[in-house]
Amino acid sequence: MGAALAASLAGCAGGSSAAATPQTQATADTAATEETSEEAAEQTGETAVSADTGTLTVNGGAEIPISSLEYRTDSQDAPVVYFISDITPEALVGIYEALGWEPTGNVAVKMSTGEPPASNYLRPELVGNLVQSVDGTIVECNTAYGGSRAETAMHYQVAEDHGFTAIADVQIQDENGSMSIPVEGGTRLSENLVGAAFGDYDSYLVLSHFKGHGMAGFGGAIKNISIGLGSSEGKNWIHTGGTSRTSFMGGEQDAFLEAMGDAGKSVSDYLGNGERITYINVMNRISIDCDCSGNPAEPDIHDIGILASNDPVALDQACIDLVSHAEGNESLMNRISDRNGIHTLENAEAIGLGSRSYQLVNMDN
Repeated sequence: MGAALAASLAGCAGGSSAAATPQTQATADTAATEETSEEAAEQTGETAVSADTGTLTVNGGAEIPISSLEYRTDSQDAPVVYFISDITPEALVGIYEALGWEPTGNVAVKMSTGEPPASNYLRPELVGNLVQSVDGTIVECNTAYGGSRAETAMHYQVAEDHGFTAIADVQIQDENGSMSIPVEGGTRLSENLVGAAFGDYDSYLVLSHFKGHGMAGFGGAIKNISIGLGSSEGKNWIHTGGTSRTSFMGGEQDAFLEAMGDAGKSVSDYLGNGERITYINVMNRISIDCDCSGNPAEPDIHDIGILASNDPVALDQACIDLVSHAEGNESLMNRISDRNGIHTLENAEAIGLGSRSYQLVNMDN
């Protein structure tokens, strides 16, 4: 992975793929209304699945035929993925409520604090109501490759500068080092290194910004519970496929992708075999670059919406299915293909983290 890896990680340390423009978290065509929240909440526990005949209207207004979503199924055995096109605080709370998931004990909200100065992280204005509704603490870990979030004090400052400390408590989970948790049935890893404070929380709400990624091809729920929850040395461990805790360089690409799934499974297994963790992906500002890039490329794809599931593999697969039919998707699909990003999903399903097949509930109906 050598030179390509170094180039990719330059972006994660604040480099640029293209000049970025000022970000706006909520789009003009997604007005926040109380009705959105009420309509979404009314569909809590919804079991009706979108039929093959029909279309999904995404946030940008484009229509995607339901039948074109490759891994969507009518099988009642498949996990449910919920979709709503609005990208508003009310819609975010509504789709969370639709999951029917009840956190217990001390609740962590895992999300990215975003690399300065202009990354596409999920803004506090969007997520604040949801975070506060579950009385959650926003948790993160330090990076392993420089930037403004590589050291704990700097990372806390970024969290404050980006407005997260104004909506909730924030904890950098590896400020006191790492915690080892076992990986059962992994392809590459037998242990995963998360932040030392990972075990202080009983339930995890994983709130991810779905986008491209310079190394993994794309980043969603699986990346957020693997690389995202990895301590600084744990990030190195995953990047190198379990061969180094001190450097992220030198690993093989597929080994890295497989290690992400392994690490994610260890987190899910630790949390009651997935009972104490759930997932939401927000599909806005879908750049080819990750939120670890301080100056990401401007997105070519219109915003799509919010998706949620209790299965991280199904959730990420549904996002991929939507991107594969979105207008202007060429740059992102090329990024995913170039990094063999789909292999993350292949391995994650193979080791039992989740299912690529999913039922789809369209909450806009």
